[in-house]
Amino acid sequence: MPPPPLAAREAVREQQFSDVWNNDLNDAFADIAPYYDRGNDIAALGLWGTFLNRFMRTVDLKPNQRVLDVCAGTNAIGIALLKREPTLEVHAMDRSAAMQEVGQKRAKAAGFHIDSTIGDVHKLPFPDNHFDVVTLQFASRHLRVREVFTEILRVLKPGGHFHHSDMLRPRNPIVKWSYYTYLKFCLNFTSLVVKSGPSAVKCKQYFLDALDLFYTAEELTVVLQELGYVQVTDVTVFSGMIGFHRAVKPG
Repeated sequence: MPPPPLAAREAVREQQFSDVWNNDLNDAFADIAPYYDRGNDIAALGLWGTFLNRFMRTVDLKPNQRVLDVCAGTNAIGIALLKREPTLEVHAMDRSAAMQEVGQKRAKAAGFHIDSTIGDVHKLPFPDNHFDVVTLQFASRHLRVREVFTEILRVLKPGGHFHHSDMLRPRNPIVKWSYYTYLKFCLNFTSLVVKSGPSAVKCKQYFLDALDLFYTAEELTVVLQELGYVQVTDVTVFSGMIGFHRAVKPG
């Protein structure tokens, strides 16, 4: 069944998933936090680091910039950014205290400082025109996309860059069917291997449904442009299963 038209997509996603977003996801990610990175690597057949490195290659950085990583999870992005440019001032924001607890331990073990904020990323607690770079990886499927992207645009400095990566809905129906079949297997297999808790197990079907109502790479480009971003580019891998977007705040 095709997804609703682009103009109605966010309203339909909100209607279908708001209960999970508001009541279930925080508990699910608290369950997942201790094995989040290991679980991702299992599901990605050992390629999770490759995806991260591919995303990092799209990110424009200069010394001493102020960077915000939205939905930072276990701080994989922040750590990778600081390894590349240690002079950065990196801020991480996530709704899950459990994920950030793991992320802070990882950052300290790597010898880096990352400022952590726990809260709702739909309302970023930062001033206008504050960050040179904002990143968001593998989380937009769980968000009201237009609200978060609008907030990111607000806190970016004029000329600042937004870099986004996520699993996307492939346009090709055969690719989509194969992708979803594999993901369903991965969710079940990974859940057994890492012994997922009940809150995470409860959300397994949601993870598939959320992807099915998400955006293609081309649609997400249109959304960014409609919100006021310029110089929007996208690159996909695996026939549109994963996409990397770069967008700029007009300056």
